[in-house]
Amino acid sequence: MCRIASLFLLQRLKGSISGDARNFNINETRAGIKFLFLQGKAPKDIHTILTETLGEHAPSYATVKNWVAQFKRDDFSTCNAPRPGRPKTVTTTKIIDQIHELILKDRRISAKSTTEQLGISRERVGSIIYEDLDMRKLSAKWVPKYLKADQKRQSYQPSEQIWEFFLRDSNNFLSRLVTMDKTWLYHYDPETKQQSMEWRHSGSPRLPKKFRVQKSAGKFLVSIFWDQDGILLIDYFPKGQTINAEYYSSLLV
Repeated sequence: MCRIASLFLLQRLKGSISGDARNFNINETRAGIKFLFLQGKAPKDIHTILTETLGEHAPSYATVKNWVAQFKRDDFSTCNAPRPGRPKTVTTTKIIDQIHELILKDRRISAKSTTEQLGISRERVGSIIYEDLDMRKLSAKWVPKYLKADQKRQSYQPSEQIWEFFLRDSNNFLSRLVTMDKTWLYHYDPETKQQSMEWRHSGSPRLPKKFRVQKSAGKFLVSIFWDQDGILLIDYFPKGQTINAEYYSSLLV
C-alpha cells in the first residue's frame, strides 16, 4: 500500500494526475517529502513547497524535519513502524458467542478471567458485554434479615389494623397513636473531636493532643414511648430481663 501511494504521489508531483490537494493522504504526503528530499531540497524548502501546494493540509515543519532525518539514515519507508503490544482483535460473531457462553456457564465470571481464557483485550471484552450483549453485572439486594411467611404475616396484620383506625378517624389518628423505640445508654460518653474544638487566634498555641477514648463498657437499655405531643414514658430496662409481650403489657397497665 505504501509503495502504491508513493507512485501515485510521484505522478501527481510530475503533473500527470490532477486532483484536489485535500485528497492527499498521509502516505502520499510522506512520499512527497521523500521525492523532494531525493531532489536535494532542504527541509525548509520542502515545507514551503508543501504549504504552497496543500495549504492548511500541509504537514508542520517539525514533521518534515523528522521525515527528512529518517531518510538521511537511509530509511526510506513512508509507513509507520509496527508498534509493540497485542494486536487489536476484531469483534466477530464467534467471539461474541464465546463470551456469552462463558457468562451463561458462570454468571459470576470476571472480565479478567474471560480475557485470559479467550486471549483478547479487557477493553474488548467489556465492550462486547456492555454493548453487544447488553449485559450488566448486578449484585443481590441485601436485606437485614430473612422473614418467614408467618413472620411477614405478623408484621402485616398490625399494619392493616392501624390502616383501619386511620380510615375510621383520620383527623384524630395521630392523637391516638403511641410509638416507642429502644436505645443503649452508656455510663459515660467520651468527648468527641467536634466537641473539643475551641476558637483560637492565629498566634495562639495549639491545643494539646487528646487520646481517643472508647465508650464505657457499662451500659443499660432504655425504652422511650412518645406521641404527637412528646415523650410519655422513659423506662430503664432491668439487666437480664427479656423484652417480650409481658414486658410491654406491664408498662401499659
